[in-house]
Amino acid sequence: MTTTSTCRVYGSDCPICKSGTLQDMPCNTPTQVEIKVKLLSPNATLTRATAGASGFDLHLHDPAFIMAGEVRTLPVGVALEIPPGYEGQIRPRSGLSRMGVNVAFGTIDSDYRGAIGVIVTNNSGGPLRCDAGMRIAQLVFVPVVIPTLTIVYELGTTDRGSGGFGKSAQD
Repeated sequence: MTTTSTCRVYGSDCPICKSGTLQDMPCNTPTQVEIKVKLLSPNATLTRATAGASGFDLHLHDPAFIMAGEVRTLPVGVALEIPPGYEGQIRPRSGLSRMGVNVAFGTIDSDYRGAIGVIVTNNSGGPLRCDAGMRIAQLVFVPVVIPTLTIVYELGTTDRGSGGFGKSAQD
């Protein structure tokens, strides 16, 4: 893994990075991380649509036919070596979502070395034909914070309290 010593947010004048006390702050996140990719077939690939794209497109390994209402795990023909402190997130593509095709959000942990699959649900109302090479999902790499968990008998109070599932939009 390659890292830089300049803070991504504040540059070389970052008081947080200079102090050395808050090493896990987002401003101290490396700007370059090496992810090793094993292609499991000759036609497997990861691509980025544009230079500004935050994710890599995952392409379908084999053709698939998914009936309406069916849930399938589709192989993309790659395996990854993600360094500790990072995860890969499988995310939907907006073009498929508009068609009623849902991709389950997924996490690829840094210690997983197997083939990557994408869980797809066809809610389009009709059968879905997926050709080999089709961009089926996005893969985004992000830093992971592993907190120290503390078991307590009471939690601090907030204005929101325990209101959830749309509560903040009702205020």
